[in-house]
Amino acid sequence: MSLRDEVREQLTGPGGPFEIVEEDVLGERVPVFKNRLRSLRELLERTEALGDTEYMVCGEWRIGYAQHLRYVASAARALREVYGVAAGDRVAILAANCPEWAIACWATLSLGGIVVAMNGWWTPDEIDYGLRDSEPRLLIGDARRIERLAGLDVDVPVVEVETGFRALLEHAPEAPLPDQPIAEDDPAVILYTSGTTGRPKGALASHRGILGFIQCTLASGTETAVLEARRRAAEGSESAPSQSQRPGQQIVLATSPMFHLSGLYSMILMQLAVGGKMVLREQSRFEPADALRLIEKERVTIWAPLGGMATRTAGFEGRGDYDLSSVRNVGFGGAPTSPAVQKAMRELFPNAARSMGMGYGSSETVASVAGIRGAEFLQHPESTGRVTPTCQLEIRGEDGRPLPEGEEGEIHVRSAYNILEYWRKPEATAAAFKPGRWLATGDIGRFEDGLLYINSRARDMILRNAENIYPVEIEYRLDAHPEVAESAVIGVDHPEWGQEVQAIVVPAAGAEIDTDALGRWCGETLAAYKLPTRWEIRAEPLPRNASGKVLKNVLRGDAESAFVEE
Repeated sequence: MSLRDEVREQLTGPGGPFEIVEEDVLGERVPVFKNRLRSLRELLERTEALGDTEYMVCGEWRIGYAQHLRYVASAARALREVYGVAAGDRVAILAANCPEWAIACWATLSLGGIVVAMNGWWTPDEIDYGLRDSEPRLLIGDARRIERLAGLDVDVPVVEVETGFRALLEHAPEAPLPDQPIAEDDPAVILYTSGTTGRPKGALASHRGILGFIQCTLASGTETAVLEARRRAAEGSESAPSQSQRPGQQIVLATSPMFHLSGLYSMILMQLAVGGKMVLREQSRFEPADALRLIEKERVTIWAPLGGMATRTAGFEGRGDYDLSSVRNVGFGGAPTSPAVQKAMRELFPNAARSMGMGYGSSETVASVAGIRGAEFLQHPESTGRVTPTCQLEIRGEDGRPLPEGEEGEIHVRSAYNILEYWRKPEATAAAFKPGRWLATGDIGRFEDGLLYINSRARDMILRNAENIYPVEIEYRLDAHPEVAESAVIGVDHPEWGQEVQAIVVPAAGAEIDTDALGRWCGETLAAYKLPTRWEIRAEPLPRNASGKVLKNVLRGDAESAFVEE
């Protein structure tokens, strides 16, 4: 038995802190944690013991856990008494990151209601679609986004954050939290998929699923910490704990949108679960200078820069003017992160260099079903890690059968935490779920030595002269060039080859790209058929969705930009 297997057995075996048993969930026998909470309200109730410990900071507004609990209870009472929100009703939230977003979320969950996390970048047409699809009892939104409702036939009460939310907080300041029963598999959150093809679908997550996200993350983190401790002991350095294990409150810079799983599950919910603190930015548009200012001011310990945030911050000329020594953990997710970007983040945050990590999951899997961090991430920077406890992954071929290690195919996931369904879309649900509630993710990957590697979305694969080309392999090479800030690779039609490779490159600050030289750079490590034959040099950042994934349909000209100017 390997050391890793030994540690996992100690943690998840009988009597372990993350003991795993099998139970029936939604008609299937699956692994679950024996000791667990049954609803997100139970998690919220536990925070009463944290008193004045800060939970959220936004400008001058600093909210402790006890105060947050009072706010949530008052808002929940108002939702029920003023707006008639009951268990199973939807409350839509359409706003930039702000404390009111989190409070409205917790108030809805505590009632047994369903949070509809509406994309803050949506256009009026997309907002109209989301409201008609989810049919909320109430819409809570900020002024900028409510302006987009003008001209729409919106038949739902609206609470504006800036002018109407205070009334919710003051409605019943002494009220207790709601106490109606909430079952594990009751619905909790609708997260809309990014909708890069067709209309977005509402991924309906349960209380069990979201609590599973939290517990899986904690189990994986504990496993890594124990392995690192064993490694240090073997090296004779027991007295030198890694940066990621120093005591003190976890403080996260909240730059991921709260309407996305990285903002809702990893920040609002996860930070409350561990007694952490979220530092919110007062401006919604990301600016490296503001992010670094807050890291220094609030002594932030954790940051997860999605997509272009990492490259923009690493290339920011004033980055050396800030004290970033408090950061001891940097996480990646949402989209593949090239080794070059990882290297830049290690140089920018040296105290986090040995504790960086990557997770793999989606709105549909809810939980992070694979993860990697620490020394193993340094050794395997292109991997998304090992399967998380209680989750099951298979790589399947076109015939639906599992493939052996080393062969690429579609990633399928089964766990107690997968979404209940796509909201009101039974055909889409049936297409995504295979027998046994195995979820077909649409991602292409392979296992090597127990580690998961993700190559590309199936629809992004390029077929040139019958050769399969995965864009991410070329993008990693391009990103490693010192004159490239970020890149994307797409396939474009070609009369003879079927498709050819086009590279879209954003130069680093002050750089001038020589495409011939860049092509030779790629040719040093890539086969000739993979080399770009068409080039586009862009002055502006690549278009991305909320998870940080590059919108390649926008680059191909198949859709308009998903960004809404702030």
